[in-house]
Amino acid sequence: DEEIGSPSSRPIIEAAARESRCVFNAEPSRLPAGTEFARDHRQSITSGRKGGVFMRAEFLGKAAHSGANYQMGVSAIVDLGHKIPQLQGLTDLERGITVNVGLIGGGQTVNTVAPHAWCEIDLRYVTAAQRDELVGAIRAIVETPVVAGSSATLTIKGEFVPLETTPDSAMLFETYRDAAAGFGITTIAEFTGGCADSGFTAAQ
Repeated sequence: DEEIGSPSSRPIIEAAARESRCVFNAEPSRLPAGTEFARDHRQSITSGRKGGVFMRAEFLGKAAHSGANYQMGVSAIVDLGHKIPQLQGLTDLERGITVNVGLIGGGQTVNTVAPHAWCEIDLRYVTAAQRDELVGAIRAIVETPVVAGSSATLTIKGEFVPLETTPDSAMLFETYRDAAAGFGITTIAEFTGGCADSGFTAAQ
């Protein structure tokens, strides 16, 4: 269940990590473009990963016939639509922060003012200190009505913590790199925006 934030296995992973001197995560890393492992005798180790929060926002409005009683409706779709640019606007590439509204849906029929809508949001961040600030900002956007009479709620569906580089993890990489060099393999360390269970183990 790693792809959805390890909701079932996270406690087991964390318990095992607390009893371990070190943990190696088998999530594949990536070589720089244009290189081939077998030919170049190189491998890439991921030394840092972003944290991620996967959220679902539910929007409620009021149904009304779009021809006969348009003015009596409250469109949840319109409320959601106004908020998508605000959510995406939280992205700050210089700080390594991205917010992506990756899925949307809603409505009842084409001739009905939409009484409901939803979206799913992917947040990525670099340091644990950024997490609460960003989730709070997303919640404020989602749950503050733009269309009068509408309402919305935000639910966290899954979450990864970041793999942050520490002096201990740097020492572990140096040990691994020296061992690999004995086999003629050059090892490099890279940062990736992808999440993995290694964030859970590193936080223990």
